Amino acid sequence: MNSTNNTVMKSAAETQQQVRNSLARRYRAERRFRFYGFAAVSAGIAFVVFLFGTIFAQGLSVFQQSYVKLEIFYDPQAIDPAGNRDPDDLVVADYQALVRAALREEFPQVEGRPNLRELYGLMSSAASMELQRAVTSNPDLIGQRQTLWLLADDTVDMVLKGNVSRTAPEDERRLSDQQIGWVNALEQRGDLDLRFNRSFFSNGDSRDPEQAGVRGALIGSLLTLLITLLLSFPIGVGAAVYLEEFAPRNRLTDIIEVNINNLAAVPSIVFGLLGLAVFIGFFGLPRSAPLVGGFVLTLLTLPTIIIASRAALKAVPPSIREAALGMGASRLQMVAHHVLPLAVPGMLTGAIIGMARALGESAPLLMIGMVAFIVEVPQGVFDPATALPVQVFLWSDLPERGFVERTSGAIIVLLLFLIVMNAAAVVLRSKFEKRW
Repeated sequence: MNSTNNTVMKSAAETQQQVRNSLARRYRAERRFRFYGFAAVSAGIAFVVFLFGTIFAQGLSVFQQSYVKLEIFYDPQAIDPAGNRDPDDLVVADYQALVRAALREEFPQVEGRPNLRELYGLMSSAASMELQRAVTSNPDLIGQRQTLWLLADDTVDMVLKGNVSRTAPEDERRLSDQQIGWVNALEQRGDLDLRFNRSFFSNGDSRDPEQAGVRGALIGSLLTLLITLLLSFPIGVGAAVYLEEFAPRNRLTDIIEVNINNLAAVPSIVFGLLGLAVFIGFFGLPRSAPLVGGFVLTLLTLPTIIIASRAALKAVPPSIREAALGMGASRLQMVAHHVLPLAVPGMLTGAIIGMARALGESAPLLMIGMVAFIVEVPQGVFDPATALPVQVFLWSDLPERGFVERTSGAIIVLLLFLIVMNAAAVVLRSKFEKRW
């Protein structure tokens, strides 16, 4: 009897020990899992912080630009020698001569054509264009003097921002030692300063970094996304409602559902090739137009919106449908008045996901010609345009140092655009969300 009791007690002790060992292993495994999860999240955050930190470090300087203060004399002999104030003559006048004359007044000791050529190189060609706009809008300026802050060349801008060392050997920078001396002199006088870069938001693309802006690409993206939203959201929601609520369950609908899921995984460049062949090749729509870009991105976003909308419809409790039908509502009334209002928040989420993907796509837009160098800001959906992702792609391939910060600056604008879109989605979702 004692032997049996001892055996039972020993077995119980062994079982308890096995349980404790098993619990210890489980707790260790749980701690390891939590550690791996924490490490993965930390690594992800670190990569994101590094990425955005690099972008912001390189791009924040784009919101400031170097300007030189010059006293401009609107010489009648250079602008309007005939004295008739003819608008056609004022447009083609030599405004560059006014900028050069102001520089010679700042540095009267500079002589000789090579030295003067270096002196004139401190200013951007945009300075003369600004004088042209001022005179054509107000001819009374002719014969007067005016102190203006005019745009400096990108080489001066890079030196002033510290992106190019002033003490570097002369053969390692675009500015000569003599030009560096003039830059230092202007800075000491207070005639050279960093001011808000308004041209970055008011100009289109340019070959000169100091004149390049994102307005054209921003307007092009807005027009393209507007076309995409107007087409993809109603079509996607309509397709989802039909497939989920009205379509018969047969082999045909199964094939359609499978193909919709497959289309969501198709590379975006395939949609660009399709748009090039159909919309431009067959229908003859203009290349580089936001209208064509909107059509292509509609094809790209439709699968995402359909899948998200169907998921939102499935999330509506069956009791809602049964109650509506039980009260005598038709199937259409049940869907329109009861199911859809409850599914709208999820549908909006799908739409914003699709729009966010469309905003960041460049490959399909490249295929339809929106990669072209376009200076003018588009005025409509048929005008040539580019988009923000394409603009980033174009600037990243240019050798000038000034385009490096503009590439990062355009990415910042793109991210802000995306944040605004997501914020709008959150507001709309909270507005239409209903709880049951």
